[in-house]
Amino acid sequence: MYALRLWSTRHARGLESLYRVFERVLVALDPLWRGIGYERIERPVAAIEKAIKGLFFDCQMCGQCALSVTGMSCPMNCPKQLRNGPCGGVRGDGHCEVVPAMRCVWVDAWEGSRRMRAGKTAFCVVQTPVDRRLAGKSSWLRVARGITENRT
Repeated sequence: MYALRLWSTRHARGLESLYRVFERVLVALDPLWRGIGYERIERPVAAIEKAIKGLFFDCQMCGQCALSVTGMSCPMNCPKQLRNGPCGGVRGDGHCEVVPAMRCVWVDAWEGSRRMRAGKTAFCVVQTPVDRRLAGKSSWLRVARGITENRT
């Protein structure tokens, strides 16, 4: 999985474009989601999301996905779970002080964000602290619901 995680940051621009299309589909399906009930589809959608994002990004399912602003590098893979940049322990070669065999998640995030269209500016946005109550829930559904609710 680590190799795919690195692949994802190297191909962040293409994944960003793919996600934009996917997001439009999710939002277009909002009437269906509302008809079924967001609460009823939460578990199956979260399971699919976990499988896909787990494979490509080693997603930790925090429920507050930041991939679109972190160069397709999940900040929850940081051993210290830092969401707004690296700690002071990034080694000179870009590896983590806690897990020396792993590159710092934030070094990968920076490199991935440089490849993305929106990532160049979005990277500097401060992320809110993780709401642990959302762990294991679908961020896809939260995004779709949030976009449609903000339109009305």
